[in-house]
Amino acid sequence: MPMWAGGVGSPRRGMAPASTDDLFARKLRQPARPPLTPHTFDPRPVRGPLLRSGSDAGEARPPTPASPRARAHSHEEASRPAATSTRLFTDPLALLGLPAEEPEPAFPPVLEPRWFAHYDVQSLLFDWAPRSQGTGSHSEASSGTLASAEDQAASSDLLYGAPGFVCELGGEGELGLGGPASPPVPPALPNAAVSILEEPQNRTSAYSLEHADLGAGYYRKYFYGKEHQNFFGMDESLGPVAVSLRREEKEGSGGGTLHSYRVIVRTTQLRTLRGTISEDALPPGPPRGLSPRKLLEHVAPQLSPSCLRLGSASPKVPRTLLTLDEQVLSFQRKVGILYCRAGQGSEEEMYNNQEAGPAFMQFLTLLGDVVRLKGFESYRAQLDTKTDSTGTHSLYTTYQDHEIMFHVSTMLPYTPNNQQQLLRKRHIGNDIVTIVFQEPGSKPFCPATIRSHFQHVFLVVRAHAPCTPHTSYRVAVSRTQDTPAFGPALPAGGGPFAANADFRAFLLAKALNGEQAAGHARQFHAMATRTRQQYLQDLATNEVTTTSLDSASRFGLPSLGGRRRAAPRGPGAELQAAGSLVWGVRAASGARVAAGAQASGPEGAEVPCLLGISAEALVLVAPRDGRVVFNCACRDVLAWTFSEQQLDLYHGRGEAITLRFDGSPGQAVGEVVARLQLVSRGCETRELALPRDGQGRLGFEVDAEGFVTHVERFTFAETAGLRPGARLLRVCGQTLPSLRPEAAAQLLRSAPKVCVTVLPPDESGRPRRSFSELYMLSLQEPSRRGAPEPVQDEVQGVTLLPTTKQLLHLCLQDGGSPPAPGDLAEERTEFLHSQNSLSPRSSLSDEAPVLPNTTPDLLLATTAKPSVPSADSEVPLTQDGTGSPSGSEDKGNPAPELRASFLPRTLSLRNSISRIMSEAGSGTLEDEWQAISEIASTCNTILESLSREGEATRVLQ
Repeated sequence: MPMWAGGVGSPRRGMAPASTDDLFARKLRQPARPPLTPHTFDPRPVRGPLLRSGSDAGEARPPTPASPRARAHSHEEASRPAATSTRLFTDPLALLGLPAEEPEPAFPPVLEPRWFAHYDVQSLLFDWAPRSQGTGSHSEASSGTLASAEDQAASSDLLYGAPGFVCELGGEGELGLGGPASPPVPPALPNAAVSILEEPQNRTSAYSLEHADLGAGYYRKYFYGKEHQNFFGMDESLGPVAVSLRREEKEGSGGGTLHSYRVIVRTTQLRTLRGTISEDALPPGPPRGLSPRKLLEHVAPQLSPSCLRLGSASPKVPRTLLTLDEQVLSFQRKVGILYCRAGQGSEEEMYNNQEAGPAFMQFLTLLGDVVRLKGFESYRAQLDTKTDSTGTHSLYTTYQDHEIMFHVSTMLPYTPNNQQQLLRKRHIGNDIVTIVFQEPGSKPFCPATIRSHFQHVFLVVRAHAPCTPHTSYRVAVSRTQDTPAFGPALPAGGGPFAANADFRAFLLAKALNGEQAAGHARQFHAMATRTRQQYLQDLATNEVTTTSLDSASRFGLPSLGGRRRAAPRGPGAELQAAGSLVWGVRAASGARVAAGAQASGPEGAEVPCLLGISAEALVLVAPRDGRVVFNCACRDVLAWTFSEQQLDLYHGRGEAITLRFDGSPGQAVGEVVARLQLVSRGCETRELALPRDGQGRLGFEVDAEGFVTHVERFTFAETAGLRPGARLLRVCGQTLPSLRPEAAAQLLRSAPKVCVTVLPPDESGRPRRSFSELYMLSLQEPSRRGAPEPVQDEVQGVTLLPTTKQLLHLCLQDGGSPPAPGDLAEERTEFLHSQNSLSPRSSLSDEAPVLPNTTPDLLLATTAKPSVPSADSEVPLTQDGTGSPSGSEDKGNPAPELRASFLPRTLSLRNSISRIMSEAGSGTLEDEWQAISEIASTCNTILESLSREGEATRVLQ
């Protein structure tokens, strides 16, 4: 019998050979082995020693030698990553019993050009590589959740696990850099709520809205209604594209004129390139500016310029671009509510409940308002408001500028003898987010029993002690695997939550964030991509002229021309952009161990990230799944320690992250340090190795926060440069926030060699603090110089007049002091503001609103001239000067004596606040702290004065 009887790799085809014990025959049937890559054992070039900045230890650490495994198999890393199943064969040293070695993560690529300042996070993630349709922006394996395979099968008395769903039962928290992150403290934002980077994005409510592409209003704000150019075309590799260009002029700090180009590039992917590039970062061009072709060759070299044509002058073009960009923004939401009685758990049982019980009605009353559908003029969510065919009433509410209509199962039409209840399911089954309300004694909810392609998020709410003064609720969440995690985070055990306004805000924010997060799922991502492609194809086909990109450059378009460009501002001028500049890094939580220090534990795993630093914020974005894994305001950056290819960044209360850079040694690190010096008030740290004296003392004292309070004269600490007001950031390789005060004191007392990383004081010798610390101090201590004078007993119980409260609110708002978390006003997105006060349900694509000045003017509250009453007059005058014997008609207006004192006190308060805030911008951090204290003290003084005057007014009335 011939040996080549069929089988894989045989010369002729036939039946598969039978298994044999002949080892020689089995070897011949195997496919041919690929050619071996020749090994090379040439040593790697030795780099110079890494010199850590500000190091007083006097030690230069040589580069870490590569392991024998890395030297022997460096060629395999360059070819392709080895699969897990073949690790033993690609890593022969594992046969000796050595642990398998994971390859180092690669540095993520960064978009060119280098000095393009991105407007938002979505622009950072823009990718020129064409993507296949139906691929979501978040993978199942990395959807921003802490749940593992075991967690997905977890269950509780509220919720059962199901295949394809992720359960959140409480205590999961937010996934940060390398692990769970603590909840952010206001005014800091959660990672998923960070969107715009070029402008301040402050937290204005207790619960932030997440996964919203707020940068979608970029075209409306900077292009719509202004002179700009639009180019459309069909690129061979990218498909339909749309480009918007605009040249801008701004006054520089030195009095000169700065020119920059705003650019928007739209492809079929849902991420859009938005940002600015300065003329100083581009090659020199003609005096009237670069042509559109030259500009796109630098900003978008992957784009074929021959395919682009100038857009038509039809008003349809800008309106279509508005609709195209803002299709991801919606301020009208619909949420389903299923009612589960005691003992129920299936979908059919919940849909067939005809009447709402008292516990369910209490929950609905807390959640929103019951409205009559017939004649209802607000957002109706496909409900019939003319003939009552979908029920007579429904539940409606508003939250953070969003209109929410609930599809309540018991308020939708009921069909007798119909288990499926299609009239109800046709509405609730098409809702992305569904709230499942459970009475006490209900069975756990299982998402696998719901048969719907649209329901991706289930919020399970169970009532405890309903219809009593002690009513509370517990919450659990079930979401599909391709839906990323969203906040607000559930507490451990899912509650309990008291039945109050805070729970209502929590649940509504959870529902809105859940629907926004579900937009990243594969199904909805594919639908949005198809819609976007249709818009782009229509523009590229029907709304273009015959003017090509080359022809447009010859006409000298006025928007891309201007005055003669001023002389370059010198090297590093491109680092002064307001948008976010990007570097590819490998980031890890915590700081690396200093020279000579002993590490107490393993270092955090490095994560490939895009480092974005704007004038307002610093972010780390994981490009693999599009998540922001770290964010902080630039005003919270305390200090940094850098070497040739590594930077340790300290922020907040002294927390640290480590950034490792690629490329030529020192280049990227130098750029980042120069950028941080421009946008933050941080400085470089110093690393000190402090020996002990003959008595074992270090010669200095620190408080619980790590600030040096005293340094003894003629000690090693004073010789090394330690001064009072300095701040300890690291002690023996451990960051101070990670240590308890007792553990830090023990290290300082008992460590044989003490290595510390020190943040020096400012120029005036005062300690440095971040803005978050100053903000918390301002809330804890109203005035550093002393408490205000005590108010007399008879004035303590005074109730302020409504006008007085409103005036004080305006004073605090105009002063710019950060509000307390409980009284934070709801922020309205800037592009929704208009002179005509557009309603939230108005279309964002109708007309571009004119943005008014949102700063309140205290003069408007006191425009009426007060009339001074005569000495013998006992009746207070009204605003128009006529007497009114009845006090009931003047309840809404303050007395003239009080109104007469408003104007000078208001002007004094506003001038004081304006002076304080203007001086604080150019001072030190301690000056900012002092300014906050002065604002609080001034407001307390005005409050006491107005309270006394309000009491006098009530006596007159």
